[in-house]
Amino acid sequence: MAPAADREGYWGPTTSTLDWCEENYSVTWYIAEFWNTVSNLIMIIPPMFGAIQSVRDGLEKRYIASYLALTVVGMGSWCFHMTLKYEMQLLDELPMIYSCCIFVYCMFECFKIKNSVNYHLLFTLVLFSLIVTTVYLKVKEPIFHQVMYGMLVFTLVLRSIYIVTWVYPWLRGLGYTSLGIFLLGFLFWNIDNIFCDSLRNFRKKVPPIIGITTQFHAWWHILTGLGSYLHILFSLYTRTLYLRYRPKVKFIFGIWPVILFEPLRKH
Repeated sequence: MAPAADREGYWGPTTSTLDWCEENYSVTWYIAEFWNTVSNLIMIIPPMFGAIQSVRDGLEKRYIASYLALTVVGMGSWCFHMTLKYEMQLLDELPMIYSCCIFVYCMFECFKIKNSVNYHLLFTLVLFSLIVTTVYLKVKEPIFHQVMYGMLVFTLVLRSIYIVTWVYPWLRGLGYTSLGIFLLGFLFWNIDNIFCDSLRNFRKKVPPIIGITTQFHAWWHILTGLGSYLHILFSLYTRTLYLRYRPKVKFIFGIWPVILFEPLRKH
């Protein structure tokens, strides 16, 4: 039998330009990277409920789009890690760019009148997305995608720091928690890439339950999924404060954060 990392399964040979550190088809014949796949549930289920709640609350469409975009990223990542096919890789990576563009739009439109549209910013972000998509489809270089994605994340970080420093300092807890969790996920992503050989050797020597905890790309999904979700809450909290609503962070079952608010009563 071939080593776990070299097994082929239901989806056939790998065609993606990336193959992560998790051993392929080691858990089930039907899923190439099992833990990297199921860890995407955190980016699929909670944002779906967030989008439904946003519709019920009558929030601006860009926040509904933010939740749905994160869900699409999770679904694309699920398909990519399940199959390791190039087409599914694009379904994962390109929505990461598009979702971040939506996040950027929301963050820079927090302090505008309700239901306003910034056509200049919208055009810039759509053009950026089209350029990145076109170039990436041609060059097929993962580093290019990672740099473009990093630029968008860096823009969000700077905007968030500005808001919690100069506008709403009492939102530092939520803003920095979102950022810290995301950066911890990025740290795990790097560990998974740099020390892959050592991690695989370690998994061969320990019980499977311990080996699972070293699937750091899966931790990247969990932490960045949670960090992105908290960022949407931070953006939404900032927006509803500006609109003079009464936002509050509540925890469902004492665990999962959501935002509840009351519109300002009209006299």
